[in-house]
Amino acid sequence: MGEILKVAMPKGRIYKKASALFREAGLDIPLDVDDSRRLVVPIPELNMEFILAKPVDVPTYVEYGVADIGIVGKDVLLEEDRDVYELLDLGIARCRMSVIALPDWEPGIHQRVATKYPNVASQYFREQGQQVEVIKLNGSIELAPLIGLADRIVDMVETGQTLRDNGLVEMESIFEITSRLVANRVSYRMKNAEIQRVCDALQKVIGV
Repeated sequence: MGEILKVAMPKGRIYKKASALFREAGLDIPLDVDDSRRLVVPIPELNMEFILAKPVDVPTYVEYGVADIGIVGKDVLLEEDRDVYELLDLGIARCRMSVIALPDWEPGIHQRVATKYPNVASQYFREQGQQVEVIKLNGSIELAPLIGLADRIVDMVETGQTLRDNGLVEMESIFEITSRLVANRVSYRMKNAEIQRVCDALQKVIGV
């Protein structure tokens, strides 16, 4: 059977989509794992073990080798900048990173930008030649321009409904986001057969 493959899976919306993709690929993982309180779930019939983590922590677990592979959004990969090997674009949880503001926003001298992604935002505005103060927030980023904390925000947009509900508009799209399969660099060498088996199965259903 080979060694057990440890897989870091993000809790929440990506888990639902990723587990459906795994099942479609013939890797029969339970759909309801995310609803339980268990954090480590062995699946002996697949010779795999799932570690359920906050999405932002997945690349850290993979970089440090406590997980061999993991599923993570491109947004988190770019923000966290962890040393992992990107194997596949799974094409799920598709959205985009955008600059957002109130419709009457105008450029000013001292601009503040609120975001969950300070590294991504800082790099983007540097590349645009714009000097801004980046403020890190952890939730309800849309609130920042409404209460005067920031002039603009950088956040993920899926349907845009939350923005419309709060009277905000997308100013520009920075990059498209999908979930990726990543691997620990040592695991990729030591457990290559096991990792390749998962890659091959997924590749058949994502149409790469």
